[in-house]
Amino acid sequence: CTEHPFGHLIDTLQSEQYEERRYFNPQKLRDVRYEKLPFCMRVLLESTIRKCDGFYIKTDDVSSILDWQKQQNQAEVAFSPARVLLQDFTGIPAMVDLAAMRDALAKQGVDPNLVNPRCPTDLIVDHSLQIDYSKWHDSTRCHHQTTKQLTSICLISQCHPEPSKPHGRESWCHHQISSVQIENTPLLCPFHLQPVSEPETMIRNQEMELIRNKERLQFFKWCSKAFKNINVVPPDINTVHQLNLEYLCQVVQEGEGFIYPDSVVGTDSHTTMINGLGILGWGVGGIESEAVMLGQPVSLTLPQVVGCKLVGTISPLATSIDIVLGITKHLRQAGIGGKFVEFFGPGVQQLSAPDRTTIANMCPEYNATVSFFPVDDITLQHFKHTSTDHTLVVLEDYLKAIKLFRSYSDQSEEPQYSEVIEMNLSSIVPHVSGPKRPQDRVAVTCMKEDFINCLNEKVGFKGFHISKEKQATQVPFLHEGAEYNLAHGSVVIAAVISCTNNCNPSVMLAAGLLAKKAIEAGLKVKPYIRTSLVPGSGIVTHYLNTSGVLPYLRKLGFEVVGYGCATCVGNTAPLPESVVDAIKQGDLVACGVLSGNRHLEGRLCDCVRANYLASPPLVVAYAIAGTVSINLETEPLGVNSEGKDVYLRDIWPSKEEVNHTEENIVIASMFKELRSRMEKGSSFWNSLESAESALFPWDPKSTYIRCPSFFNKLVKACTPQSIEGAYPLLFLGDKVTTDHISPAGSIARVSAAAKYLQSKRLTPREFNSYGARRGNDAVMTRGTFASIKLQNRLIGKTGPRTLHIPSGQTLDVFEAAERYQRDGVPLIILAGKEYGSGSSRDWAAKGPYLMGVRAVIAESFEKIHRNHLVGMGIAPLQFLSGQNADSLELCGKERFTINIPQELIPRQQLVVQTSTGKSFSVMALFENDMDVAFFRHGGILKYVARSLLP
Repeated sequence: CTEHPFGHLIDTLQSEQYEERRYFNPQKLRDVRYEKLPFCMRVLLESTIRKCDGFYIKTDDVSSILDWQKQQNQAEVAFSPARVLLQDFTGIPAMVDLAAMRDALAKQGVDPNLVNPRCPTDLIVDHSLQIDYSKWHDSTRCHHQTTKQLTSICLISQCHPEPSKPHGRESWCHHQISSVQIENTPLLCPFHLQPVSEPETMIRNQEMELIRNKERLQFFKWCSKAFKNINVVPPDINTVHQLNLEYLCQVVQEGEGFIYPDSVVGTDSHTTMINGLGILGWGVGGIESEAVMLGQPVSLTLPQVVGCKLVGTISPLATSIDIVLGITKHLRQAGIGGKFVEFFGPGVQQLSAPDRTTIANMCPEYNATVSFFPVDDITLQHFKHTSTDHTLVVLEDYLKAIKLFRSYSDQSEEPQYSEVIEMNLSSIVPHVSGPKRPQDRVAVTCMKEDFINCLNEKVGFKGFHISKEKQATQVPFLHEGAEYNLAHGSVVIAAVISCTNNCNPSVMLAAGLLAKKAIEAGLKVKPYIRTSLVPGSGIVTHYLNTSGVLPYLRKLGFEVVGYGCATCVGNTAPLPESVVDAIKQGDLVACGVLSGNRHLEGRLCDCVRANYLASPPLVVAYAIAGTVSINLETEPLGVNSEGKDVYLRDIWPSKEEVNHTEENIVIASMFKELRSRMEKGSSFWNSLESAESALFPWDPKSTYIRCPSFFNKLVKACTPQSIEGAYPLLFLGDKVTTDHISPAGSIARVSAAAKYLQSKRLTPREFNSYGARRGNDAVMTRGTFASIKLQNRLIGKTGPRTLHIPSGQTLDVFEAAERYQRDGVPLIILAGKEYGSGSSRDWAAKGPYLMGVRAVIAESFEKIHRNHLVGMGIAPLQFLSGQNADSLELCGKERFTINIPQELIPRQQLVVQTSTGKSFSVMALFENDMDVAFFRHGGILKYVARSLLP
């Protein structure tokens, strides 16, 4: 520590409640600029101070971050996150590379056990599962009778057995419900609300997953035992982003004798969710994640940080969905592409932790890099369910010591931002959509007025053209011996659905709490209204039952009828004949209200012309009111047994009440279940056999896992060599994306990858996809540039073909590259503007490298792909301003020699000579010494491997 450039900043955290902890304290810099930094920049600064080594991370990086106000969008800094998050499709090539590195070093006499991820890494196996079985099968089922025409079948292992059947997997039970065949495996029997430990569909799907992915899973199992510093979470535990939120995140990490803020880079698009809990993180490509795993920092240009100030009070009727979509729309209109967003202001305290993570997850919707919510009291309350008490005390003390804990009562704490956009939360009001299209949004307070306008308008997207004299029509009818009246706007269908846009627990809980208060206030739903409750999964039923609101929903008629798509797709039980007759008699515009995502005219029922999408609690409210022609703000929902008017405001649950139930009952229960599953693990994962060796036993017959050739002929010495006499493999135009370059999707039967798999005696049905075979470089290299949309100027038409220039033959891109490599000829790629744009993928750089591509000469590069090329040892060379292949009159059939000096420096101009005698200069897009070092060694993998050679 005395040799550390910032060793003088080391401080000690002391308390009687926990053992002493050491940490780097940026406040000891005594620099007034620190407290003016946005909180997300403070996390970046702490990491830079702690990891400063003079090579990867320099003292100048610390100075640049402190001077962020002047250096934003200019200075490049290096960031070492606390951990890496991988899902299995992106994780397998990274782990295969490490296994191959072990092999290469073992051949040089180096202990292979030295090769491990240097940065803590979590790999979540969650992308392997395919739904081969979604309907219940004959051997284990329980029949729930519906109408005479429909029978729903669901799998119940704990239902009451028939007298002739033993209790167990052949149990049967009979219940009257209104639904169609149930799909989506429930975790609970929807009729008995008893846990179902291993539903048959789950078992069947797991069996298929094991068979299809056995080689990959065995490899992951070997990784979990062979490598240190990696945590492999097996299948059937949870999805990567949920595990990151609910189990992996710590806010404050501890390692190497210090405590420090948690931060993460991940290969999953949902990584940004973590910023809602005060943890800095974003998504990166596969090669960048490998670099971080191997101890290299992420390079980034200091971003602009937009402060989003939330003011005002959220409407009591606004749900989490209204809030998230309102903020998303506001940020989308603000034009914040590529920037960091940090939330502050008094309105932040009105957002629950789940609200914040959902907003942070919407980053792609408004094109921000991260949306950061600093840790505050609400975050701490959330973490009471995930951390032990003494850990929480350490967390709070540490964050306050380095000023990373946010208090919204102290205005002096507010940082300086690049710009501030303000949003008044009072402007977020609850809406419904309808009566025919989802884009036609109507504020709840304007619902009555809007419905009347719909009656008046001509028949169209919103209009029904009902004459003035007929708008007051009321039709009496009898139902179950009692008389009722139907009118225009009467609700006859009300469906609470928790799928798709209503998966946030808070809105379902709000519906349940509203039902509870309605029952307690003496309100009812008219019995002729077709009500239903269709949870998207069994966990919804679980938390509705756990929180005690399910019985109240049932009393209002919202009974769980099954799991799957029902009302949304028109699978609604028939309305009572008396209701249908009354609608037809009065030519009434009857209404359906549902919390799903489909509601076109006549979709729910051919006699129900007006259909509205609404949040779950509003569905319950309109069902109680019995009409949509009501102003819920000023008119009563109904009358209680004492004849007193009851308004929606009287029974609407407060946001604090919903948040309390969600945090203390739902989330606590979910965390308990998750911990239990993590401790027990998966039964078939636990029984899966794998090697115990330090080196992976590669199976030469395997078509899924193969040792790549990145480390062939690995020696200690390395010098950058000039590229002499290279042919262009491809001559491309503008905006060539990674979709054009990287192997993706299904494997075409006439492709080079298909020929390889057929040579291994696989049939087309067994090809699987490129994603599933990312651990086999032979398949992935053959799938590089295999897009049918690739436009190659060497052949003048689209397709994965190119010209083998010496022979004049047109071949598959891979076959041409293979022939060039056999002849010892290096390759380059000529391209136009924005080469490598789009969703960045690791194999968009790995594939060309294995094909023998040494350089790409383009007009401009997408930044992440440029980084990936450098990481694989491919030189990204940019035409000088105003020049391109056409202006230089290049035909693409020349041979190119690129002179690379021994003392290569960042952004150096290099000379390119062609076989036709032309000469031109290009800019080598190496941004720093680290880039140059990686290129000199032939990529980051060889760089790390050579660092371990004696």
